[in-house]
Amino acid sequence: MTHVPHDAPEPCRAPEPDRAPLPAWRRVTRGEPRWASAVAVLVAVALQWTLPARLTVHPGWLLPALEVALMAALIAANPVRVEHTSPLYRPAGLVLIACISAANGWSAVRLVVGLVRGQEGHDAAALLVTGGGIWLTNVIVFALWYWEWDRGGPLARMRADRAYPDFLFPQMQSPELAPPHWEPAFPDYLYLSFTNATAFSPTDVMPLNRWAKMLMMLQSAVSLLTVLLVVARAVNILN
Repeated sequence: MTHVPHDAPEPCRAPEPDRAPLPAWRRVTRGEPRWASAVAVLVAVALQWTLPARLTVHPGWLLPALEVALMAALIAANPVRVEHTSPLYRPAGLVLIACISAANGWSAVRLVVGLVRGQEGHDAAALLVTGGGIWLTNVIVFALWYWEWDRGGPLARMRADRAYPDFLFPQMQSPELAPPHWEPAFPDYLYLSFTNATAFSPTDVMPLNRWAKMLMMLQSAVSLLTVLLVVARAVNILN
């Protein structure tokens, strides 16, 4: 039996490979910049102002004024990044999106009913502008809903409160193709909403749970109905 002295050096061991760091969307990070969602809301409010009075909720200034006031309060709470929270912050954001949704939904219903009854669409150019404004607002509205509900909203995503995403982005499937600091932000949800409204189905971002699937299905249905009726009526006028 070989005697090993106590002061003999330990045998060399191969270094253990370093663990890959968690991607940003799975760990605590800084809040995302405020400007993108704020600009989207202001564009939606501006589009509402351009709609004919017969398609808006009366008085016409009420909902846009409320939306601007709520947006101002949200910006005051988080002027640069969405990272400071309070008990009223998220409810105020949800009320803001609900107001924009209600106003645009009312306009879309009024437009569709007018087209079906033959009361709308006497000028093809005006009809396309009106329908395009409602469609674009619809894209912004659903982008805001996706952004606000995915994994509990931007503040919950910043804190990594939920491990499982509601939407599967390509960077989540192939993290080696994205920088370590990548995580979904409002422009990603706006892209998701736009592609769903144009393709009428998911493209590269997959919904993972039932509410996400139902919300995307609703958006596709609204977009398809609006586009078909507006374009069909405009073509009929031009012919």
